[in-house]
Amino acid sequence: MKQMRLKVLPRSALLTVLGGVLVLFSLSLSIPLIFALIFDEATSSTFLQSMLVCALVGFVLIGIFRGSQREMLPRDGFMLVVLVWSVLPAFGGLPLMLHIEGLSFTDAYFESISALTTTGSTVLEGLDRLPISINVWRHFMVLLGGMGILVLTVAILPILGVGGSQIYKAETPGPMKEDKLTPRISETARGLWLVYFMISLACWLAYFLAGMTWWDAFMHMCSTMGLGGFSAYDDSFAHFDSPAIELVAICFMTLAGVNFGLYFLAWRSRSLKSLWTDFEARSYFVLMLCSVIGVSVFLYSQSVYEDPLTALRFAAFNVVSIATTTGFASTDYAQWPLFAPVFMLSLCGIATCAGSTGGGIKMVRLILILKQSRNELIRIVHPRAVVPVKLGRSVIEPAILQSILGFLVVYLLAICLGTLMLLFTGLDAVSSFTAVIASINNTGPGLGEVGPAANYKGLSDLQTWVCIILMLLGRLELMSVLVLFVPHFWRH
Repeated sequence: MKQMRLKVLPRSALLTVLGGVLVLFSLSLSIPLIFALIFDEATSSTFLQSMLVCALVGFVLIGIFRGSQREMLPRDGFMLVVLVWSVLPAFGGLPLMLHIEGLSFTDAYFESISALTTTGSTVLEGLDRLPISINVWRHFMVLLGGMGILVLTVAILPILGVGGSQIYKAETPGPMKEDKLTPRISETARGLWLVYFMISLACWLAYFLAGMTWWDAFMHMCSTMGLGGFSAYDDSFAHFDSPAIELVAICFMTLAGVNFGLYFLAWRSRSLKSLWTDFEARSYFVLMLCSVIGVSVFLYSQSVYEDPLTALRFAAFNVVSIATTTGFASTDYAQWPLFAPVFMLSLCGIATCAGSTGGGIKMVRLILILKQSRNELIRIVHPRAVVPVKLGRSVIEPAILQSILGFLVVYLLAICLGTLMLLFTGLDAVSSFTAVIASINNTGPGLGEVGPAANYKGLSDLQTWVCIILMLLGRLELMSVLVLFVPHFWRH
Protein backbone atom coordinates (compact mmCIF):
# COMPACT_ATOMS: atom_id res chain seq x y z
CA MET A 1 0.00 0.00 0.00
CA LYS A 2 1.36 3.38 -0.95
CA GLN A 3 1.86 5.75 1.94
CA MET A 4 -0.06 9.04 1.76
CA ARG A 5 2.45 11.87 1.27
CA LEU A 6 2.03 15.49 2.22
CA LYS A 7 2.06 17.78 -0.77
CA VAL A 8 3.86 21.10 -0.61
CA LEU A 9 1.75 23.66 -2.47
CA PRO A 10 3.40 26.03 -4.94
CA ARG A 11 3.85 28.91 -2.51
CA SER A 12 5.80 30.87 -5.09
CA ALA A 13 2.67 31.32 -7.25
CA LEU A 14 0.74 32.58 -4.24
CA LEU A 15 3.50 35.01 -3.33
CA THR A 16 3.45 36.40 -6.86
CA VAL A 17 -0.22 37.29 -6.54
CA LEU A 18 0.33 38.58 -3.01
CA GLY A 19 2.97 40.89 -4.46
CA GLY A 20 0.47 42.17 -7.03
CA VAL A 21 -2.12 42.81 -4.32
CA LEU A 22 0.43 44.75 -2.26
CA VAL A 23 1.31 46.92 -5.26
CA LEU A 24 -2.38 47.67 -5.79
CA PHE A 25 -2.80 48.34 -2.10
CA SER A 26 0.10 50.80 -2.16
CA LEU A 27 -1.68 52.73 -4.92
CA SER A 28 -4.75 53.07 -2.71
CA LEU A 29 -2.61 55.10 -0.29
CA SER A 30 -2.61 57.86 -2.89
CA ILE A 31 -6.19 58.72 -1.84
CA PRO A 32 -5.31 59.88 1.71
CA LEU A 33 -2.12 61.43 0.29
CA ILE A 34 -4.26 63.64 -1.96
CA PHE A 35 -6.28 64.74 1.06
CA ALA A 36 -3.08 65.47 2.98
CA LEU A 37 -1.88 67.70 0.12
CA ILE A 38 -5.26 69.45 -0.23
CA PHE A 39 -5.43 70.30 3.47
CA ASP A 40 -1.68 70.93 3.75
CA GLU A 41 -1.22 68.33 6.48
CA ALA A 42 2.11 67.03 7.72
CA THR A 43 1.01 63.44 7.06
CA SER A 44 2.11 63.61 3.40
CA SER A 45 5.48 62.08 4.24
CA THR A 46 3.74 59.40 6.32
CA PHE A 47 1.71 58.18 3.36
CA LEU A 48 4.64 58.46 0.95
CA GLN A 49 6.77 56.28 3.23
CA SER A 50 3.96 53.76 3.62
CA MET A 51 3.39 53.64 -0.15
CA LEU A 52 7.09 53.07 -0.74
CA VAL A 53 7.36 50.24 1.78
CA CYS A 54 4.19 48.49 0.55
CA ALA A 55 5.09 48.82 -3.15
CA LEU A 56 8.69 47.78 -2.57
CA VAL A 57 7.68 44.56 -0.80
CA GLY A 58 5.13 43.85 -3.56
CA PHE A 59 7.61 44.36 -6.41
CA VAL A 60 10.21 42.24 -4.63
CA LEU A 61 7.73 39.36 -4.35
CA ILE A 62 6.73 39.72 -8.01
CA GLY A 63 10.36 39.96 -9.13
CA ILE A 64 11.46 36.87 -7.24
CA PHE A 65 8.52 34.62 -8.01
CA ARG A 66 7.23 35.95 -11.34
CA GLY A 67 8.09 32.79 -13.27
CA SER A 68 5.71 30.60 -11.29
CA GLN A 69 2.30 31.83 -12.48
CA ARG A 70 -0.31 29.21 -13.28
CA GLU A 71 -4.04 28.61 -12.97
CA MET A 72 -4.94 28.25 -9.31
CA LEU A 73 -6.40 25.16 -7.76
CA PRO A 74 -9.23 25.43 -5.18
CA ARG A 75 -6.82 25.02 -2.25
CA ASP A 76 -4.61 27.79 -3.62
CA GLY A 77 -7.53 30.22 -3.53
CA PHE A 78 -8.20 29.55 0.14
CA MET A 79 -4.53 29.89 1.02
CA LEU A 80 -4.21 33.16 -0.87
CA VAL A 81 -7.34 34.67 0.67
CA VAL A 82 -6.16 33.97 4.22
CA LEU A 83 -2.63 35.10 3.38
CA VAL A 84 -3.76 38.41 1.88
CA TRP A 85 -6.29 39.23 4.59
CA SER A 86 -3.64 38.50 7.23
CA VAL A 87 -0.86 40.52 5.59
CA LEU A 88 -2.72 43.60 4.32
CA PRO A 89 -3.69 44.90 7.80
CA ALA A 90 -0.02 45.11 8.74
CA PHE A 91 0.60 47.49 5.82
CA GLY A 92 -2.74 49.25 6.35
CA GLY A 93 -1.79 50.03 9.93
CA LEU A 94 1.61 51.43 8.96
CA PRO A 95 0.43 55.06 8.43
CA LEU A 96 -1.35 54.93 11.79
CA MET A 97 1.79 53.74 13.59
CA LEU A 98 3.95 56.35 11.88
CA HIS A 99 1.63 59.22 12.78
CA ILE A 100 -0.04 58.36 16.11
CA GLU A 101 2.56 58.49 18.84
CA GLY A 102 2.57 55.50 21.16
CA LEU A 103 0.25 53.38 19.03
CA SER A 104 1.37 49.77 19.35
CA PHE A 105 1.56 47.29 16.48
CA THR A 106 -1.34 45.33 18.03
CA ASP A 107 -3.61 48.38 18.12
CA ALA A 108 -2.58 49.52 14.63
CA TYR A 109 -3.20 46.03 13.25
CA PHE A 110 -6.56 45.90 15.05
CA GLU A 111 -7.65 49.25 13.61
CA SER A 112 -6.58 48.22 10.12
CA ILE A 113 -8.16 44.78 10.12
CA SER A 114 -11.30 46.28 11.64
CA ALA A 115 -11.47 48.57 8.60
CA LEU A 116 -10.64 45.97 5.97
CA THR A 117 -13.08 43.44 7.42
CA THR A 118 -15.68 46.25 7.62
CA THR A 119 -16.14 45.65 11.34
CA GLY A 120 -15.81 49.23 12.53
CA SER A 121 -14.41 48.55 16.00
CA THR A 122 -11.81 51.09 17.05
CA VAL A 123 -9.12 51.44 19.70
CA LEU A 124 -8.58 55.13 18.92
CA GLU A 125 -10.01 58.09 20.81
CA GLY A 126 -9.93 61.74 19.91
CA LEU A 127 -10.99 61.00 16.34
CA ASP A 128 -12.13 64.61 15.99
CA ARG A 129 -8.52 65.75 16.46
CA LEU A 130 -6.92 63.36 13.96
CA PRO A 131 -5.74 64.81 10.63
CA ILE A 132 -8.39 64.50 7.92
CA SER A 133 -6.05 62.36 5.81
CA ILE A 134 -5.60 59.79 8.60
CA ASN A 135 -9.36 59.56 9.06
CA VAL A 136 -9.78 59.29 5.28
CA TRP A 137 -7.40 56.32 5.22
CA ARG A 138 -9.31 54.56 8.00
CA HIS A 139 -12.56 55.02 6.09
CA PHE A 140 -11.15 54.23 2.65
CA MET A 141 -9.93 50.85 3.89
CA VAL A 142 -13.55 50.09 4.80
CA LEU A 143 -14.64 50.89 1.25
CA LEU A 144 -11.94 48.60 -0.15
CA GLY A 145 -12.79 45.82 2.24
CA GLY A 146 -16.52 46.16 1.57
CA MET A 147 -16.58 44.40 -1.74
CA GLY A 148 -13.27 42.68 -1.06
CA ILE A 149 -9.85 43.77 -2.24
CA LEU A 150 -9.44 40.33 -3.79
CA VAL A 151 -12.55 40.67 -5.94
CA LEU A 152 -10.97 43.82 -7.36
CA THR A 153 -7.75 41.92 -7.92
CA VAL A 154 -9.60 39.09 -9.68
CA ALA A 155 -10.76 41.61 -12.27
CA ILE A 156 -7.16 42.32 -13.30
CA LEU A 157 -5.48 38.99 -12.44
CA PRO A 158 -5.02 38.14 -16.14
CA ILE A 159 -2.34 40.86 -16.12
CA LEU A 160 -0.44 38.73 -13.62
CA GLY A 161 -1.09 35.58 -15.63
CA VAL A 162 -3.08 33.89 -12.88
CA GLY A 163 -6.67 32.68 -13.01
CA GLY A 164 -9.07 34.10 -10.49
CA SER A 165 -12.10 31.81 -10.16
CA GLN A 166 -10.84 30.08 -7.03
CA ILE A 167 -10.09 33.37 -5.30
CA TYR A 168 -13.57 34.65 -6.09
CA LYS A 169 -15.19 31.52 -4.67
CA ALA A 170 -13.05 31.59 -1.54
CA GLU A 171 -13.61 35.28 -0.79
CA THR A 172 -17.22 35.88 -1.85
CA PRO A 173 -19.70 35.59 1.04
CA GLY A 174 -22.65 33.24 0.90
CA PRO A 175 -23.40 29.51 0.71
CA MET A 176 -24.00 29.26 -3.06
CA LYS A 177 -20.76 30.45 -4.60
CA GLU A 178 -21.06 28.57 -7.89
CA ASP A 179 -23.62 31.06 -9.22
CA LYS A 180 -22.16 33.31 -11.90
CA LEU A 181 -23.58 36.61 -13.07
CA THR A 182 -21.46 36.45 -16.24
CA PRO A 183 -19.55 33.64 -18.00
CA ARG A 184 -16.19 35.03 -16.88
CA ILE A 185 -15.24 35.61 -13.24
CA SER A 186 -13.18 38.71 -14.09
CA GLU A 187 -16.18 40.21 -15.89
CA THR A 188 -18.35 39.47 -12.85
CA ALA A 189 -15.87 41.17 -10.54
CA ARG A 190 -15.68 44.25 -12.75
CA GLY A 191 -19.48 44.40 -12.95
CA LEU A 192 -19.83 44.21 -9.17
CA TRP A 193 -17.25 46.93 -8.65
CA LEU A 194 -18.99 49.15 -11.21
CA VAL A 195 -22.30 48.82 -9.35
CA TYR A 196 -20.50 49.36 -6.02
CA PHE A 197 -18.81 52.50 -7.36
CA MET A 198 -22.00 54.01 -8.79
CA ILE A 199 -24.04 53.51 -5.60
CA SER A 200 -21.10 54.85 -3.55
CA LEU A 201 -20.99 57.96 -5.72
CA ALA A 202 -24.71 58.51 -5.15
CA CYS A 203 -24.21 58.07 -1.40
CA TRP A 204 -21.38 60.64 -1.36
CA LEU A 205 -23.55 63.18 -3.17
CA ALA A 206 -26.56 62.49 -0.91
CA TYR A 207 -24.51 63.07 2.26
CA PHE A 208 -23.16 66.32 0.83
CA LEU A 209 -26.63 67.57 -0.10
CA ALA A 210 -27.90 66.59 3.36
CA GLY A 211 -25.44 68.99 4.99
CA MET A 212 -22.07 67.27 5.42
CA THR A 213 -18.84 68.84 4.18
CA TRP A 214 -17.55 67.12 1.05
CA TRP A 215 -14.75 65.40 2.98
CA ASP A 216 -17.07 64.21 5.77
CA ALA A 217 -19.46 63.01 3.07
CA PHE A 218 -16.65 61.04 1.42
CA MET A 219 -15.51 59.41 4.65
CA HIS A 220 -18.97 58.44 5.85
CA MET A 221 -19.89 57.22 2.37
CA CYS A 222 -16.96 54.79 2.63
CA SER A 223 -18.17 53.50 5.99
CA THR A 224 -21.79 53.34 4.89
CA MET A 225 -21.24 51.43 1.65
CA GLY A 226 -18.73 49.09 3.28
CA LEU A 227 -21.07 48.71 6.27
CA GLY A 228 -18.02 49.41 8.41
CA GLY A 229 -19.28 52.01 10.87
CA PHE A 230 -16.10 54.07 11.22
CA SER A 231 -16.71 57.75 11.84
CA ALA A 232 -14.47 60.81 11.92
CA TYR A 233 -15.99 61.77 15.28
CA ASP A 234 -16.01 60.11 18.69
CA ASP A 235 -19.78 60.71 18.90
CA SER A 236 -20.37 59.03 15.53
CA PHE A 237 -23.59 60.32 13.92
CA ALA A 238 -24.67 62.05 17.14
CA HIS A 239 -22.08 64.68 16.17
CA PHE A 240 -24.27 65.81 13.28
CA ASP A 241 -27.64 65.54 15.08
CA SER A 242 -29.36 65.82 11.71
CA PRO A 243 -32.48 63.83 10.73
CA ALA A 244 -31.67 64.44 7.04
CA ILE A 245 -28.18 62.98 7.33
CA GLU A 246 -29.52 60.04 9.35
CA LEU A 247 -32.16 59.38 6.68
CA VAL A 248 -29.46 59.23 3.99
CA ALA A 249 -27.49 56.79 6.13
CA ILE A 250 -30.55 54.60 6.72
CA CYS A 251 -31.30 54.40 3.00
CA PHE A 252 -27.78 53.53 1.89
CA MET A 253 -27.05 51.16 4.77
CA THR A 254 -30.19 49.29 3.77
CA LEU A 255 -29.12 49.24 0.12
CA ALA A 256 -25.63 47.98 1.03
CA GLY A 257 -27.17 45.06 2.93
CA VAL A 258 -28.63 43.64 -0.30
CA ASN A 259 -26.83 41.24 -2.64
CA PHE A 260 -24.93 43.49 -5.07
CA GLY A 261 -25.43 40.87 -7.74
CA LEU A 262 -29.12 41.83 -7.79
CA TYR A 263 -28.20 45.43 -8.57
CA PHE A 264 -26.00 44.15 -11.38
CA LEU A 265 -28.89 42.12 -12.77
CA ALA A 266 -31.26 45.07 -12.38
CA TRP A 267 -28.84 47.30 -14.26
CA ARG A 268 -28.47 44.80 -17.11
CA SER A 269 -32.22 44.20 -17.38
CA ARG A 270 -33.10 47.88 -16.81
CA SER A 271 -35.68 46.73 -14.25
CA LEU A 272 -35.90 46.60 -10.44
CA LYS A 273 -37.98 43.43 -10.60
CA SER A 274 -35.05 41.23 -9.56
CA LEU A 275 -34.84 43.02 -6.18
CA TRP A 276 -38.38 42.11 -5.14
CA THR A 277 -38.64 38.70 -6.80
CA ASP A 278 -35.54 37.52 -4.93
CA PHE A 279 -36.81 35.69 -1.84
CA GLU A 280 -33.79 36.55 0.31
CA ALA A 281 -33.93 40.27 -0.50
CA ARG A 282 -37.68 40.38 0.11
CA SER A 283 -37.24 38.68 3.49
CA TYR A 284 -34.47 41.12 4.35
CA PHE A 285 -36.62 44.20 3.63
CA VAL A 286 -39.56 42.78 5.59
CA LEU A 287 -37.36 41.93 8.59
CA MET A 288 -35.80 45.40 8.62
CA LEU A 289 -39.17 47.15 8.43
CA CYS A 290 -40.76 45.01 11.15
CA SER A 291 -37.71 45.41 13.42
CA VAL A 292 -37.69 49.19 13.10
CA ILE A 293 -41.42 49.44 13.84
CA GLY A 294 -41.17 46.97 16.71
CA VAL A 295 -38.26 48.72 18.46
CA SER A 296 -39.89 52.13 17.89
CA VAL A 297 -43.10 50.98 19.58
CA PHE A 298 -41.09 49.38 22.40
CA LEU A 299 -39.07 52.55 23.09
CA TYR A 300 -42.18 54.71 23.06
CA SER A 301 -44.09 52.31 25.31
CA GLN A 302 -41.19 52.30 27.77
CA SER A 303 -41.19 56.13 27.80
CA VAL A 304 -37.60 56.27 26.53
CA TYR A 305 -38.83 58.97 24.15
CA GLU A 306 -41.94 61.06 24.76
CA ASP A 307 -42.62 61.67 21.08
CA PRO A 308 -43.39 58.68 18.78
CA LEU A 309 -41.62 60.34 15.85
CA THR A 310 -38.48 60.79 17.96
CA ALA A 311 -38.69 57.13 18.97
CA LEU A 312 -39.03 56.19 15.29
CA ARG A 313 -36.07 58.39 14.33
CA PHE A 314 -33.63 56.86 16.81
CA ALA A 315 -34.94 53.33 16.46
CA ALA A 316 -34.77 53.40 12.67
CA PHE A 317 -31.19 54.64 12.52
CA ASN A 318 -29.70 52.42 15.21
CA VAL A 319 -31.66 49.27 14.33
CA VAL A 320 -30.68 49.52 10.67
CA SER A 321 -27.09 50.34 11.62
CA ILE A 322 -26.64 47.31 13.88
CA ALA A 323 -28.79 44.90 11.83
CA THR A 324 -26.76 45.64 8.69
CA THR A 325 -23.53 45.20 10.73
CA THR A 326 -22.55 48.83 10.10
CA GLY A 327 -22.09 50.01 13.68
CA PHE A 328 -22.92 53.72 13.48
CA ALA A 329 -24.65 55.20 16.52
CA SER A 330 -26.77 58.32 16.88
CA THR A 331 -27.22 57.81 20.62
CA ASP A 332 -25.93 55.54 23.37
CA TYR A 333 -28.45 52.76 22.79
CA ALA A 334 -26.80 50.73 25.57
CA GLN A 335 -28.84 52.95 27.93
CA TRP A 336 -32.11 51.75 26.41
CA PRO A 337 -34.04 48.96 28.15
CA LEU A 338 -31.97 45.80 27.70
CA PHE A 339 -34.34 44.11 25.26
CA ALA A 340 -33.70 46.66 22.50
CA PRO A 341 -29.87 46.49 22.27
CA VAL A 342 -29.85 42.70 22.70
CA PHE A 343 -32.48 42.33 19.97
CA MET A 344 -30.45 44.61 17.69
CA LEU A 345 -27.30 42.57 18.25
CA SER A 346 -29.19 39.38 17.45
CA LEU A 347 -30.20 40.90 14.11
CA CYS A 348 -26.60 41.55 13.11
CA GLY A 349 -26.02 37.82 12.85
CA ILE A 350 -28.83 37.07 10.41
CA ALA A 351 -30.17 40.13 8.60
CA THR A 352 -27.88 40.96 5.67
CA CYS A 353 -28.00 39.16 2.33
CA ALA A 354 -25.33 36.94 0.82
CA GLY A 355 -23.31 38.96 -1.68
CA SER A 356 -23.69 42.17 0.34
CA THR A 357 -20.97 43.99 2.26
CA GLY A 358 -22.50 42.91 5.58
CA GLY A 359 -21.38 40.23 8.01
CA GLY A 360 -23.14 37.48 9.92
CA ILE A 361 -24.45 34.13 8.72
CA LYS A 362 -26.57 35.86 6.03
CA MET A 363 -30.33 35.82 5.57
CA VAL A 364 -30.29 33.03 2.98
CA ARG A 365 -28.73 30.59 5.44
CA LEU A 366 -31.36 31.44 8.05
CA ILE A 367 -34.16 30.94 5.53
CA LEU A 368 -32.84 27.58 4.36
CA ILE A 369 -32.21 26.23 7.84
CA LEU A 370 -35.74 27.24 8.91
CA LYS A 371 -37.18 25.51 5.85
CA GLN A 372 -35.13 22.41 6.59
CA SER A 373 -36.33 22.42 10.21
CA ARG A 374 -39.93 22.68 9.04
CA ASN A 375 -39.42 19.72 6.70
CA GLU A 376 -38.02 17.64 9.57
CA LEU A 377 -41.18 18.34 11.55
CA ILE A 378 -43.26 17.23 8.57
CA ARG A 379 -41.25 14.00 8.34
CA ILE A 380 -42.04 13.23 12.00
CA VAL A 381 -45.73 13.17 11.08
CA HIS A 382 -45.22 11.63 7.60
CA PRO A 383 -41.97 9.57 7.72
CA ARG A 384 -42.12 8.63 4.04
CA ALA A 385 -42.84 12.12 2.76
CA VAL A 386 -40.33 13.59 0.30
CA VAL A 387 -40.34 17.35 0.91
CA PRO A 388 -37.54 19.20 -0.88
CA VAL A 389 -36.24 22.51 0.42
CA LYS A 390 -36.97 25.31 -2.02
CA LEU A 391 -35.78 28.88 -2.28
CA GLY A 392 -38.32 30.58 -4.48
CA ARG A 393 -38.81 28.08 -7.30
CA SER A 394 -35.35 26.52 -7.01
CA VAL A 395 -34.80 23.22 -5.22
CA ILE A 396 -31.79 23.39 -2.93
CA GLU A 397 -29.34 20.50 -3.19
CA PRO A 398 -28.75 18.42 -0.03
CA ALA A 399 -25.02 19.20 -0.25
CA ILE A 400 -25.74 22.90 0.23
CA LEU A 401 -27.95 22.19 3.24
CA GLN A 402 -25.24 20.02 4.78
CA SER A 403 -22.72 22.79 4.18
CA ILE A 404 -24.99 25.29 5.94
CA LEU A 405 -25.48 22.99 8.93
CA GLY A 406 -21.71 22.54 9.18
CA PHE A 407 -21.20 26.29 8.96
CA LEU A 408 -23.71 26.99 11.74
CA VAL A 409 -22.08 24.43 14.04
CA VAL A 410 -18.67 26.03 13.52
CA TYR A 411 -20.17 29.52 13.89
CA LEU A 412 -21.76 28.69 17.26
CA LEU A 413 -18.63 26.88 18.40
CA ALA A 414 -16.50 29.93 17.54
CA ILE A 415 -18.83 32.16 19.57
CA CYS A 416 -18.62 29.84 22.56
CA LEU A 417 -14.84 29.46 22.43
CA GLY A 418 -14.30 33.18 21.83
CA THR A 419 -16.51 34.11 24.78
CA LEU A 420 -14.74 31.62 27.05
CA MET A 421 -11.33 32.97 26.03
CA LEU A 422 -12.34 36.56 26.83
CA LEU A 423 -13.87 35.45 30.13
CA PHE A 424 -10.62 33.63 30.93
CA THR A 425 -8.69 36.88 30.43
CA GLY A 426 -10.86 38.62 33.03
CA LEU A 427 -13.31 40.55 30.85
CA ASP A 428 -16.85 40.69 32.24
CA ALA A 429 -19.57 38.45 30.81
CA VAL A 430 -21.59 41.11 28.96
CA SER A 431 -18.52 42.67 27.34
CA SER A 432 -17.06 39.25 26.47
CA PHE A 433 -20.16 37.86 24.79
CA THR A 434 -21.10 41.03 22.90
CA ALA A 435 -17.49 41.66 21.81
CA VAL A 436 -17.45 38.18 20.29
CA ILE A 437 -20.84 38.68 18.61
CA ALA A 438 -19.81 42.10 17.28
CA SER A 439 -16.43 40.82 16.04
CA ILE A 440 -17.47 37.60 14.34
CA ASN A 441 -20.43 39.36 12.68
CA ASN A 442 -18.20 42.33 11.72
CA THR A 443 -20.54 44.76 13.46
CA GLY A 444 -18.25 46.85 15.69
CA PRO A 445 -19.83 48.04 18.95
CA GLY A 446 -21.17 45.64 21.53
CA LEU A 447 -22.29 46.35 25.07
CA GLY A 448 -20.51 46.97 28.35
CA GLU A 449 -16.86 47.96 27.96
CA VAL A 450 -17.17 47.71 24.17
CA GLY A 451 -20.47 49.57 23.91
CA PRO A 452 -21.31 52.47 21.57
CA ALA A 453 -20.24 55.10 24.11
CA ALA A 454 -16.89 53.33 24.60
CA ASN A 455 -14.62 51.41 22.24
CA TYR A 456 -12.07 48.61 22.33
CA LYS A 457 -9.22 50.72 23.73
CA GLY A 458 -9.63 49.19 27.19
CA LEU A 459 -8.88 45.63 26.05
CA SER A 460 -5.56 43.96 26.78
CA ASP A 461 -3.33 42.80 23.91
CA LEU A 462 -4.52 39.21 24.34
CA GLN A 463 -8.16 40.25 24.30
CA THR A 464 -7.51 42.42 21.25
CA TRP A 465 -5.95 39.51 19.34
CA VAL A 466 -8.93 37.29 20.17
CA CYS A 467 -11.17 39.92 18.55
CA ILE A 468 -8.78 40.20 15.59
CA ILE A 469 -9.01 36.47 14.92
CA LEU A 470 -12.80 36.57 15.21
CA MET A 471 -13.03 39.51 12.78
CA LEU A 472 -10.93 37.61 10.24
CA LEU A 473 -12.98 34.43 10.70
CA GLY A 474 -16.21 36.37 10.28
CA ARG A 475 -15.10 38.26 7.18
CA LEU A 476 -13.96 35.08 5.43
CA GLU A 477 -16.96 33.10 6.70
CA LEU A 478 -14.99 30.77 8.96
CA MET A 479 -14.60 27.78 6.62
CA SER A 480 -12.19 29.58 4.28
CA VAL A 481 -9.81 29.97 7.22
CA LEU A 482 -10.42 26.78 9.19
CA VAL A 483 -10.02 24.56 6.12
CA LEU A 484 -6.29 25.31 6.29
CA PHE A 485 -6.13 23.39 9.58
CA VAL A 486 -7.62 20.20 8.13
CA PRO A 487 -4.84 17.62 7.46
CA HIS A 488 -6.51 16.47 4.22
CA PHE A 489 -6.10 19.97 2.83
CA TRP A 490 -2.34 19.44 2.60
CA ARG A 491 -2.50 15.97 1.04
CA HIS A 492 -2.90 14.75 -2.53
